[in-house]
Amino acid sequence: MTMAKLTESMTNVLEGDSMDQDVESPVAIHQPKLPKQARDDLPRHISRDRTKRKIQRYVRKDGKCNVHHGNVRETYRYLTDIFTTLVDLKWRFNLLIFVMVYTVTWLFFGMIWWLIAYIRGDMDHIEDPSWTPCVTNLNGFVSAFLFSIETETTIGYGYRVITDKCPEGIILLLIQSVLGSIVNAFMVGCMFVKISQPKKRAETLVFSTHAVISMRDGKLCLMFRVGDLRNSHIVEASIRAKLIKSKQTSEGEFIPLNQTDINVGYYTGDDRLFLVSPLIISHEINQQSPFWEISKAQLPKEELEIVVILEGMVEATGMTCQARSSYITSEILWGYRFTPVLTLEDGFYEVDYNSFHETYETSTPSLSAKELAELANRAELPLSWSVSSKLNQHAELETEEEEKNPEEQTERNG
Repeated sequence: MTMAKLTESMTNVLEGDSMDQDVESPVAIHQPKLPKQARDDLPRHISRDRTKRKIQRYVRKDGKCNVHHGNVRETYRYLTDIFTTLVDLKWRFNLLIFVMVYTVTWLFFGMIWWLIAYIRGDMDHIEDPSWTPCVTNLNGFVSAFLFSIETETTIGYGYRVITDKCPEGIILLLIQSVLGSIVNAFMVGCMFVKISQPKKRAETLVFSTHAVISMRDGKLCLMFRVGDLRNSHIVEASIRAKLIKSKQTSEGEFIPLNQTDINVGYYTGDDRLFLVSPLIISHEINQQSPFWEISKAQLPKEELEIVVILEGMVEATGMTCQARSSYITSEILWGYRFTPVLTLEDGFYEVDYNSFHETYETSTPSLSAKELAELANRAELPLSWSVSSKLNQHAELETEEEEKNPEEQTERNG
């Protein structure tokens, strides 16, 4: 009689959708809204308990990491990788460096052209037709600067040209041409990489504002939704998830922001996505899950953060793109599911992104996955015992029959 009651209670917990009212049901009881004055008059200890603790994010909702590097003494390492340093700079600094590099090189070589003309005495024989200058029609620093621009940018010579009676000018022309090509390749390459960076592509990869925990196929699962707003797809898209939570080892070592992998289908291949329409990413809460012992009542007390990372290759450019987001404890809804956004129209499927972040409440046990597994095991034990006992009884009966009829058994075996 007791085992029958236990089995019945287990069935009621797991099949909460068919019940009107469940003891373990996580359906929230909506409290009546109080006016502001009444809320201000609440006891302080009650208001403190209901106030959600603010958790410092490791990764912000827009995907930017909330980590600042300080006291970096080996700053020379940034200069050894000057190309990446320039690409990582903000656009205003990048454009400023772009303009300054060209301006400085033009001024530097313009000064040298003016010095050559000044040392050779070309300034003193400007109106002398019998004098062969190094650069014709170069009568001051401004004209030397313009000649430097024409030489480095290969615009072409019209009014000012170099003559063959100036060997030092020919050498300087070769040096400026080679260095100008290097500067052009470096700066134009830097600007091209800066423009073609796929960071803005991640802006059209969206994550749901909340993660949910509910039952799926009889198992407790943590779920969140991802979607792509563009028609051009992300090739070889894959999803990963990390749990960020402080940890203290058995030896007493404290590890801040310890990272634990959350399995979202790595072993089954479900982490590789065909991201044409919004997908719901599911993490089964089993014995290997860090949420194995967390129940609905314990979840708000946890200080944790879930970081999700979507990676793939941009179909248009072939460059790798990464989009990130995170969910803190207050953004994980227990007992909710995502509203469907995909509908079948006349000859095509339509995605309603207005409902992308919407959820609806569903009956879900408030117990942890560990407690649900233990409850299921206790409910199944009597059944297994009865089956095993029946098998043993059947084996004993067969043994007795063999002992009674040994001759028939011998003939049958023969």
